[in-house]
Amino acid sequence: MSGDQTGFEALAARPYADVLIVGGGVNGIAAFRDLALQGVDVALVERADFVSGASAASSHMIHGGIRYLENGEFRLVHEAVTERNALLRTAPHFVRPLQTTIPIFSTFSGIVGAPLRFLRHGAGKPAERGAILIKIGLVIYDSFSRGGIVRPTGVVPRHAFHGRTRSLRTLPELNPDVKYTATYWDASLHDPERLALDLLRDGVTAGARSQTGSRARAANYTSAVSVKDGKVILRDAETGEETGFAASVVVNASGPWTDLTNDVLGSPSRFMGGTKGSHIVLHHPRLLAATGGRELFFEHSDGRIVLIYPLKGRVLVGTTDLDHDMADPIVCTEDEVDYFLDLISHVLPGIPVDRSEIVYRFAGVRPLPRHDDVSPGFVSRDYRIEQAPLSGAEDTTVLSLVGGKWTTFRASAEHLADRVLAVLTLPRLRSTKGLPIGGGRGYPTTERTRRQWIAGHPAVPAARASVLLDRYGTVAADVIAAIAADAADAPLVAAPAYSTGELRHLARTEQVMHLDDVLMRRTSLAFTGGASPEAAREIAEAIAPVLGWDAARISHEVERGLAKVHAFVPAPAPDVIPEVPRSHPAGR
Repeated sequence: MSGDQTGFEALAARPYADVLIVGGGVNGIAAFRDLALQGVDVALVERADFVSGASAASSHMIHGGIRYLENGEFRLVHEAVTERNALLRTAPHFVRPLQTTIPIFSTFSGIVGAPLRFLRHGAGKPAERGAILIKIGLVIYDSFSRGGIVRPTGVVPRHAFHGRTRSLRTLPELNPDVKYTATYWDASLHDPERLALDLLRDGVTAGARSQTGSRARAANYTSAVSVKDGKVILRDAETGEETGFAASVVVNASGPWTDLTNDVLGSPSRFMGGTKGSHIVLHHPRLLAATGGRELFFEHSDGRIVLIYPLKGRVLVGTTDLDHDMADPIVCTEDEVDYFLDLISHVLPGIPVDRSEIVYRFAGVRPLPRHDDVSPGFVSRDYRIEQAPLSGAEDTTVLSLVGGKWTTFRASAEHLADRVLAVLTLPRLRSTKGLPIGGGRGYPTTERTRRQWIAGHPAVPAARASVLLDRYGTVAADVIAAIAADAADAPLVAAPAYSTGELRHLARTEQVMHLDDVLMRRTSLAFTGGASPEAAREIAEAIAPVLGWDAARISHEVERGLAKVHAFVPAPAPDVIPEVPRSHPAGR
């Protein structure tokens, strides 16, 4: 991602491409990668940092969406299961099998209500789901999962049901009122932001192979602010510099901001009806142990599907599903925290949990379609593509992605790319099906091949190579080379799992603009509660030589970075831009 293929300067130097993608979340980046692999001249802009909007607020899961069966979304569930199984093979460094257990407190509940909601396309309120309904859903889900999830030990079994006695023997901290548990397999997503950065790197690398120069350029902190003379006006958020950018196709992949982006593009739409989902992350060893290493996936007393999920030595708890106005702040509220603490006590009543154990919280808005009277929890998670002309440029097509989720990013990107290729009358040169992603390429999936990989990279101690392999996949080879070439490399005092040479490499090659880019997205420090003032300053001082920061800038970045982390909100919009309705610049 380094070099002349990236940044606002690269776009201003050659202000045209076949395709301009507005929005640097996972769906925009995946479409960027797909088009670059077809040899298309493509550019991408993101108004803040890459993967800092809705894509940064996920539940860290790649899942088939068993609960979508209740909405009758069989196509989506089938596609999601297929993509989940594929990602376990193409991105094994970040996507791994996840055992999931559903605690069940009734036998017959929901048998009448669920079919009615199905017939009414989700209308009505959530209601308790009993063992029979869940059993039916899991049988259907298994039928979509034929072939299972491949692990080194073979094929993961289909779902299993257990009664109270065995359930409490396996998970003794469960609410003793539990009647059954159902266990099945999905997949965890350990580092969403890093997976998206791998996709971005793949796209830039593919574009750099062109005989005619770079044909894949990406710029973060770059907003689409208006349209003039048939060109999209792009603004550098850091300098305020603007350039007009011409493209035959503009792809609006700005997620829940899609309507706001279309307002900027002169193609007003009212496609979106996003709902806010929040999470908290707890440092709580007893709660972590109580999960037994598996996700607990269940419905709370209000019928909302929620989760308790062990990840990175912490416990992730989520999520809410609330209608949200995009003009309002996107923040995990105290009421939502109360809701999370209550749901923990509902399923694990013997474990006291309080706010002091929260190390991080975050919120995002799902890019869902308008849903009018449909309850938020039953809004379709499927996606579609809308087409319109660009204002003042009838020969430029705007394609808007409505919907989209982490699990199906490859499939939605393929559909987007196919629509783009149809507009450009270009053939598809290759499929992304089965194509390894970034550090998943050549990733060792057995102990023997893992030992061989580590032994083949002796520039750092074996234990360090193992950590870096887990953190970056086989892209760790580049990190190891950078560390070996950095004479000043040393472990951080405040965060010894990272080293100064490693972080300088990330700053140099991954378009880092601010300290919070490192704390919140290039590393897991914010998520795990490791973004202390000491760590923030140490990291800022380590990367300052690469980014040209002086002492004043270091202090500013430390203050800004800690504010971002501890405000528990995604990065706000840049300064008000008059051309954008309701003061929201486009690009996410």
